[in-house]
Amino acid sequence: MTMQILLAIVGIIIGAGAGYLYRKKQVEAKNKDIVARSEQILMESKNKAKEMVFEARNEALKLQDELKKEEKKNQQRLDEIEARLLKKEEVLDRKNDDVDKTRSDMDAKVASLKQLRDDVEGIYKLQSQQLEKIAAMSKEEAREILLKKVEDESREDIVAQIKKAEKELKDKAAEKAKWIISDAIARTAAETTAESTATIVNLPNDEMKGRIIGREGRNINTFEQITGVDVIIDDTPGSIVISGFDLVRRYIAKVALERLIEDGRIHPARIEETVEKVKNEVNILIKELGEKAVLETGVTGLHPNLIKILGRLKFKVTHGQNALKHSMEVSFLAGSLAAEIGADQGICRKAGLLHDIGKAVDHEVPGHHAKIGADIARKFGLSQEVVHAVEAHHGTPEPETVEAQLVQAANLISNARPGANKENLDTYIRRLNELENICNSFESVKKTFAIQAGAEVRIFLDPEKIDDLEAVKLAYRVARKIEHDLQHPGPVKIHVIRETRAEEFAK
Repeated sequence: MTMQILLAIVGIIIGAGAGYLYRKKQVEAKNKDIVARSEQILMESKNKAKEMVFEARNEALKLQDELKKEEKKNQQRLDEIEARLLKKEEVLDRKNDDVDKTRSDMDAKVASLKQLRDDVEGIYKLQSQQLEKIAAMSKEEAREILLKKVEDESREDIVAQIKKAEKELKDKAAEKAKWIISDAIARTAAETTAESTATIVNLPNDEMKGRIIGREGRNINTFEQITGVDVIIDDTPGSIVISGFDLVRRYIAKVALERLIEDGRIHPARIEETVEKVKNEVNILIKELGEKAVLETGVTGLHPNLIKILGRLKFKVTHGQNALKHSMEVSFLAGSLAAEIGADQGICRKAGLLHDIGKAVDHEVPGHHAKIGADIARKFGLSQEVVHAVEAHHGTPEPETVEAQLVQAANLISNARPGANKENLDTYIRRLNELENICNSFESVKKTFAIQAGAEVRIFLDPEKIDDLEAVKLAYRVARKIEHDLQHPGPVKIHVIRETRAEEFAK
């Protein structure tokens, strides 16, 4: 039993030793593999490092070659620039030499001319002395006789030359004046006429332009004929322009066109219906504007129809200012002046508010607006003091009362403010009104519209009172009357329109 135990112990010891030796051999084998692999990795790393160093050296050599080439090119450019500079310097040196030579030649010529001038003066003095001895008179006496003879012989030539010079000066002055006026018009046109005679209507899109024009232009022609304005459709995106000197027509056209665009139904019948509706609304608006002006100025006792006429001034322009605003300003100024000196404020305010009332109807009634305004005030039963102040606010007749003088002074103060003096626009509008009045003076004329800044006028006839042949004759008579009675800057094209409409209802 003991022997078995010893044998077991010896077997265990032998197995442990054998296992140890086997494990040791495995570890040594692994270590050898690790060392071999490490040496292999180290060798590969060294090879890669050598390759990288070699590549870096090649790149460095290439960069060095490129830098040398670039340096060589720069040096060539510098050499070329230096050569050009040397050539320019040589040219400048030659020019300096030429200038010096020319200066020397000029100095020599100047000295020679001075000597020649001295010689000529000496000869001239010698000749003068000899002539004085021969003629037995002094130089001054001979000059006087010679000049008198030349003057007598050349009197007509001198007069002709003077007239010619005067004519040339007048022509030059007229040309200069035209240029100055043209320049002034060009500078101020965009600030006066363009703002006062045109209105811009915005469109939702450019396709709306085609709908406004209509098939073969029937929509735009109907609109222009009914409203009496020009509709300008160009390439400007998103807008069109309504042009016309009459602010009421232009306002009606603007509102009507905006409503047609919003509604989307644009055709001749719808255009007529919309324009007629807007006209009725504008009449109500005019009355409201007159009532508002009366309320703000504190004027009382005016007839409702007179207030309505006053509201029409909102659509008139005087001296670059809205006529209704101008009238209210004159009313305030006249009332303030009256309060300062103890005059009748009520008369001054009322006359100041109504002083330009004639401008509301001056395109319908002939005469000066002051006289027309006085007749209107008299017709509506206003006092003689107010009538006289309205009539005399321009100094004709002379103001006879303190209130009339205050209204005249207030009007001048309002007109004299900065930017108010724009008579050109007033003259332009007055000329167009006169043009329409001349056309309306003929029988069978229903209505007239002056367009294109007065270069064109459209006359609508009553087809029941005149035939086509008489319409042609009427166009001729209108043209001749315009030539005789109206000063116009250019040709005026006369359009006489006679149309017959037939209407019937299907039941």
